[in-house]
Amino acid sequence: MSQISRRVDAAGEPLRLMAVHAHPDDESSKGAATVAKYVAEGVRVLVVTCTGGERGDILNPNMDTPENWANITALRSAEMDAARAILGVEQRWLGYVDSGLPQGDPLPPLPDGCFALADVDEAGAALAAIMRDFRPHVVTTYDENGGYPHPDHIQNHKVTMRAVDLAADADADVEGTPWPVAKVYYHMTFHRERAVALDAAMHEHGLESPYRERLADWPEDPSQAERLTTFVPCSDYYPLRDDALRAHATQVDPDGFWFAVPLSVQQKAWPTEDYQLAKSRVATSLPEEDLFAGLDAHSPDRVDAWFYSI
Repeated sequence: MSQISRRVDAAGEPLRLMAVHAHPDDESSKGAATVAKYVAEGVRVLVVTCTGGERGDILNPNMDTPENWANITALRSAEMDAARAILGVEQRWLGYVDSGLPQGDPLPPLPDGCFALADVDEAGAALAAIMRDFRPHVVTTYDENGGYPHPDHIQNHKVTMRAVDLAADADADVEGTPWPVAKVYYHMTFHRERAVALDAAMHEHGLESPYRERLADWPEDPSQAERLTTFVPCSDYYPLRDDALRAHATQVDPDGFWFAVPLSVQQKAWPTEDYQLAKSRVATSLPEEDLFAGLDAHSPDRVDAWFYSI
């Protein structure tokens, strides 16, 4: 994983990727190996974390103490600092409060002042200002379902997509010079095809698969596979991804699901992190292996119609 030539745009500036996430730890569980790969290639990467994770659970039994519950906000901030350093990324907080994951039937109302209840235009404008300042060529976020139906993840999608529009709109009431993001992607790594491949690899190695029960309740869905457009080879960076995830010590059990498949098995069975190209201002051919595909001739001041949109 040695440093290679810096990747630049048509103006000679470093390529830039903005990854917008709902909570601290999401940046390490979704797209972290991709991010680490691009950092090694000289790409500037900015993680924007929408909330502080204040209402998250403590999922590591070794960290489940009254003292840690009382200091959860500070702990999650410190964990984000550690993960940021491991991945080599820049990071900014959007400044909203975690909504929590409501449980029950019927679901209880969301707490006042939380991210999921924020005005999308207002939050989108705040994020758009960061986009105008950082000027990302590529933005990653979650799909319309949030990847999974956590209210903050769904809101993350809405706010990010609104911010992309506002950042490019010269008439928008947003601080900074308009900036047209060239490409927008949805994280799609946790899909059934990948789980099937990892499950089969575990059986081939005579190991107990953590995917067996999940797959039994996970029906085949051809429409999900059809959404996959981009497969970034990044298995050399899986160890960094795991180190970053372990840095979020309150959020992951080091002996739990996330680390149940040996790295060597993962690297061989599914060596990519996967995405859906949702919008693009540049022409590209699908499937892709690079989030920056088609950007060789991208001009920073160019404002095109979307070529590709789902």
